[in-house]
Amino acid sequence: MHRDHSPELTERPDPHESFGETRWPMAAAVLAAMVLTMLLPDDLRMAPRWVLPVVEGLLLLALVAGDPGRINRRSAFLRAVAITLVAVLALSGVWSTVHLVDDLIHGGPETGSASSLLQTGGTVWVGTILAFSLLYYELDNGGAAARAHHMPPTPALAFPQQLNPELGAADWRPRFIDYLYLGLTNSTAFSPTDVMPLAPWAKIVMSVQALLSLLILGLVVARAVNVLA
Repeated sequence: MHRDHSPELTERPDPHESFGETRWPMAAAVLAAMVLTMLLPDDLRMAPRWVLPVVEGLLLLALVAGDPGRINRRSAFLRAVAITLVAVLALSGVWSTVHLVDDLIHGGPETGSASSLLQTGGTVWVGTILAFSLLYYELDNGGAAARAHHMPPTPALAFPQQLNPELGAADWRPRFIDYLYLGLTNSTAFSPTDVMPLAPWAKIVMSVQALLSLLILGLVVARAVNVLA
């Protein structure tokens, strides 16, 4: 009787299936944005002090509970929750910026002191960086869960590793730190640096963020210098 001693064939794991990024960098950014919202003066917040942090916290808990650990579960519900969360953060950042600019033009409680103005302006500015970083993170190529499984040949945001494959591994994926860096550089250079927006939505969002940052930094610094003088 002949026995087959050949090893059993096992299905090789798909490396894309295990790429999922850990959720904690994204969650830490959301928590930081929540704290910054609570530190803002009442007239610069879109809602009472605890309303937005509670809403954002519940949405974040739903994401963590639905896909804990690494982000690789593709779900229409979780996708909707993630989009809602970043939309609330982005809308809150735009609201605070608009009202800060209005206070700078017409005079507000925080515009009489240079230190208070710089602190408030810095809080709004950092909040917008976090909000737009999370917005890029969730909108680019279908979000983190979709990127874990598949990267399209024509991305919405082209990172250096995608423009020149020799700079990264064959299965390279952008992580939250890459989008945070994009949000920071777009807020300081007011234009694309190493990440090129290819999709129309990416060009629009990056333009809005650059304009908001220009308003915050330009008007806040000018007003602070005027107060000190």
